[in-house]
Amino acid sequence: MGSEGPPGIGLGQRPAPDPALLSLPGLRFLRDPTRGGLATVAHELARATASDVRLRQGDIPVGDPVQFMCEMLGYDPMYLACEGRVVAVVSPQDVDEALRRWTALPDGRQAALVDETAPGPGHVVLETDLGGERLLEELEDDPLRRIC
Repeated sequence: MGSEGPPGIGLGQRPAPDPALLSLPGLRFLRDPTRGGLATVAHELARATASDVRLRQGDIPVGDPVQFMCEMLGYDPMYLACEGRVVAVVSPQDVDEALRRWTALPDGRQAALVDETAPGPGHVVLETDLGGERLLEELEDDPLRRIC
């Protein structure tokens, strides 16, 4: 990503707030995707920036057991709570440094650049592993009720 491009959006394990990551001058946003998952955070970003958010399915770290259970129960992992994760938005010039710092942390090994913002009407689009695109609608309520 060049320095003139859109901000990058990353997803990683959420260790205790890392002063090294917080010191990045291009850090714009940190959000815990516990309620409504990555898709809900992406909708919040799309609304706040009046831009489209484009997620790349192949870059989103969804574990095989999670994917299996979602397929078995009919849930979309993009909308499920992602406890212990964090979504960060950083400027294009800081994407590589943010990923380097995050992946150096013991709980940050799965950190990944999962999407970018782009000019548009505020849609959230998932670029699928098969090469298609799927519009991710905004949740009307929680897909799973919280027990705790």
